[in-house]
Amino acid sequence: MKNLIVAVLLLMGGSAFAQASYGIKGGLNYGATGEYENYSQVAGDVSTIENGKSKTGYHLGLFGKFEILGFFLQPELVYTKLNTEYENFDYNISKIDAPILLGVNLLGPLHIKAGPSFQYILKNELENSSRDISDVENPITLGYQLGVGVNLGRVGLDLRYEGGLKENNAFGEMATDNNIKIDSRPSQWILGLSYTF
Repeated sequence: MKNLIVAVLLLMGGSAFAQASYGIKGGLNYGATGEYENYSQVAGDVSTIENGKSKTGYHLGLFGKFEILGFFLQPELVYTKLNTEYENFDYNISKIDAPILLGVNLLGPLHIKAGPSFQYILKNELENSSRDISDVENPITLGYQLGVGVNLGRVGLDLRYEGGLKENNAFGEMATDNNIKIDSRPSQWILGLSYTF
């Protein structure tokens, strides 16, 4: 009896882990980074705080999917380009995202997923401005993603929301005595199309 239970557990474990797949994905992002602050270097007081306007960006990457007893684990490695419009300039970020999502299959091809998302900022820069911006304080940060998706054969479509957990500022100087600070945390919607091999 004991050997039968062990054999059944091994078969269940083997069949669960046998449902592994991988693929490619890409799509559009719509969102913005955090607040822009223009503050006096002398007084130390914040003189201007501005929220960025959302713009469209894009992402491209790879994913794996491991189904276990009705649940699945989906790690990804994705290149993301994010743009934000402020009053006098645009702020552009290029980053590598590594979300690790836990999901569950619902009715038919529908599923939901959520989890942490690590990001490594490759480059951040100001566009349409003579100002310079420093690198972000922390090149690697942690955020989160949550969303819903549908799989139609090998093709998948999902919609997610991504947010940041902690401020990650980049700093710059103006020609006057004022400094600037931009919170690089993303707050964006992600529409993705995937293909499983």
